[in-house]
Amino acid sequence: MSGHSKWHSIKHKKAAEDARRGKIFTQHANLITIAARKGGDPTMNPTLRLAIDNAKRANVPNNNIDRAIKRGTGELKGEAEISELTYEGYGPSGIAVIVECLTNNKNRTYTNVRTAFNKKGGNVGESGSVAWMFERKGLITINNEGAKQEELELAAIDAGAEDIKTEGNLTEIFTAPNQLTQVNEKLKTAGFEPESAEVCLIPKDTVKIQDEESAKKVLEFIEALEDDEDVTSVSSNFDISDELMNKVA
Repeated sequence: MSGHSKWHSIKHKKAAEDARRGKIFTQHANLITIAARKGGDPTMNPTLRLAIDNAKRANVPNNNIDRAIKRGTGELKGEAEISELTYEGYGPSGIAVIVECLTNNKNRTYTNVRTAFNKKGGNVGESGSVAWMFERKGLITINNEGAKQEELELAAIDAGAEDIKTEGNLTEIFTAPNQLTQVNEKLKTAGFEPESAEVCLIPKDTVKIQDEESAKKVLEFIEALEDDEDVTSVSSNFDISDELMNKVA
């Protein structure tokens, strides 16, 4: 879990750069499109409401959001279908990795993901090869700077959180996947505005990375996967200490 948490913190710092490349907008639009397949009214579709909230936090324009909803509901004709793909495998130092993608071109996505694995010292495995090492959880991230930590934690517990982790100025609140939207809404009502709320894959056990060279290879491997526009999430079980992470990140 600590590997996930530290990398999650780094991703927040990369968000501005990703947004400039337009990658963030594309990813959020695709997530909205998938969610809208279950209904285009966010008041009746909690998954869509959550996807829209996350997109607005990333400053995705309303026109992009509206178009993504219409693409999901089938109102836009001639649009390429968005498919959900998942790849599993191993990276440097034997870390387990699950890559989740949304794409309008399956061949392109598979080629890009496989290339990233091969170039950065990993191997794509078969479906189910590492999935058993992870469990799906709701994850709400809140910037706790200026907030009273005790009040935040009590509000999270009252809202139904299963676990709370704090690293630096980020507090991560874990929920059952089907309770994510409910806990997120209760926290907002209590005055805490989440930076993100999503369903993630959390490792049950971790692989400890202890030297700088290995840490660099692991982070370069993860980043190579995340840099692909079709990749929406990369989950891994690496664990790098704060000291080592600061050296290489």
